[in-house]
Amino acid sequence: MAIDPDKLLAMPPIVARQKLTRRDTILYALGIGATELDFLFEERLKALPTMAVTLGYPGFIWRDPALGANWQKILHGEQSTILHAPLPVEGEITGTTRIEALFDKGTDKGAIAMVTREIHDGAGVHLATSRAMTFLRGNGGFGGTSDGAPVPHPIPDRAPDTVVTLATVANQAQIYRLSGDLNPLHIDPDVATGAGFDGPILHGLATYGVIGRALLAARCSNDPARLRRIDGRFSSPVYPGETIETSIWHEDDGRLAFRARVVERDKIVFTNGYAETA
Repeated sequence: MAIDPDKLLAMPPIVARQKLTRRDTILYALGIGATELDFLFEERLKALPTMAVTLGYPGFIWRDPALGANWQKILHGEQSTILHAPLPVEGEITGTTRIEALFDKGTDKGAIAMVTREIHDGAGVHLATSRAMTFLRGNGGFGGTSDGAPVPHPIPDRAPDTVVTLATVANQAQIYRLSGDLNPLHIDPDVATGAGFDGPILHGLATYGVIGRALLAARCSNDPARLRRIDGRFSSPVYPGETIETSIWHEDDGRLAFRARVVERDKIVFTNGYAETA
């Protein structure tokens, strides 16, 4: 099935307004396995920077039949988050989402949609830019081009400077979905096996959050204000309960390259990672 690129690119922005509470902030931290009290205790609470991906979230838009996508075959391919200001732990949030670009990989390979969300607080402060590259596996061949897609950050050809290993738990996806991503792929075994997986997989953005925790611990002394950007590619799914090992290379001026693997299957699950820290 081919999508209508002109229709998707001409869609008006989707505006989502959210009342963020301290409970939401704590629930997100639990969803990515945080154990530090600064991220869990309301009296000293700080927001994890990767929580930006949940703010002003319009929901799983691809399930809307008006978009023409085969939603059962959709995967989150890449994620970029730029932090323009420290995230609040509570308050009014507005997310403005648009389909910024479409890349045609061919009928047999599918298409890629660049979906961008600008996130502001109630006073209009620009908090973050979240940009997802969404792999529409069933929707290629619409006559577009694959030119212009973002170029992945290279991984150095040497041993990493730091390695951080963090475990997930068997119900990690069931907790993480309470932050807003209710795609049944992450909880319904029938949907997951129908999509070609052995069972429900962990949300890509939960994996992303675990990796963000690793970067915070390794380079930022767990100070969320010091992590300014985190980009990379999802290369393979994680199953809840698996262990994520993040390898980090220190570059100039606070920049990092990184990738992550699942220890139990020795499988790279996130690659071409790039981060900026203060």
